[in-house]
Amino acid sequence: MLRRLVQVGVRELSRSQSTVASPEKWDLYAGVLVERLPVVSKSLNPLEKQFQDMLWSVEYENSLKSNHELKHEREIVHAELIKQGKTQVDMEDSGAKQTAQDLKDAYIEELKKFQLGERTTTDDKANKTSSTDRCLEDTLYLLVQQKLGQQEHLILPQGKREEGESMRQTAERVLREQCGQELQVLFYGNAPVGFHKYKYPSNQRTQSVGAKVFFYRASLRSGQVAEKLAKFEWLPKESLNGKLTNAAYAESVNKFLL
Repeated sequence: MLRRLVQVGVRELSRSQSTVASPEKWDLYAGVLVERLPVVSKSLNPLEKQFQDMLWSVEYENSLKSNHELKHEREIVHAELIKQGKTQVDMEDSGAKQTAQDLKDAYIEELKKFQLGERTTTDDKANKTSSTDRCLEDTLYLLVQQKLGQQEHLILPQGKREEGESMRQTAERVLREQCGQELQVLFYGNAPVGFHKYKYPSNQRTQSVGAKVFFYRASLRSGQVAEKLAKFEWLPKESLNGKLTNAAYAESVNKFLL
């Protein structure tokens, strides 16, 4: 009886071990969020403008007079004394001396010639999404067109990790291969800022069931994406969801957008 129980136990154990699924294999990918930071400060809304004017008014009331203002007051008093005949004009300095009022008038004339640069560029008006000279108040994010499965998608630059690479090295290589050498960026660190995973279609699975993508953040320093390598767009945050057609992917990306 005991022998029979041992045999049954061995068979059950063998059966349970044979039914344990082998661990799934995933491909590791590195993606890069390249951002062009704002070029100009945000325009103030009416409440912010009102508050700024109030702060300037308080600062002006509490400020001390500058050397220029003190000099101007002394010159006014001196000119009044000359009119009253209580002092004499220094003939040597009167012709060559530049008064504070003269200097103020010159500054005013120079200010009249100064014009502020426009916040809206020609690329804004043309809606040229491949240009970084637009949406100057906002952060722009780089999307490139890549083939996933049988379709082309606009996504963050990404590529598969190669043997011997760290994930940070993969991110740097992917950016060079897909965007060219002219695009110069600064990576913020060695740790990823986001994560996304997806499974391959059943008919396309060979050795791996899907991909795990680790995203790194980098800021644009100079240069542009090589147009011969990829189709690309620079888009503000509110326009990304319209381009990221996969809802799950868009949700993963939105988690680490600022």
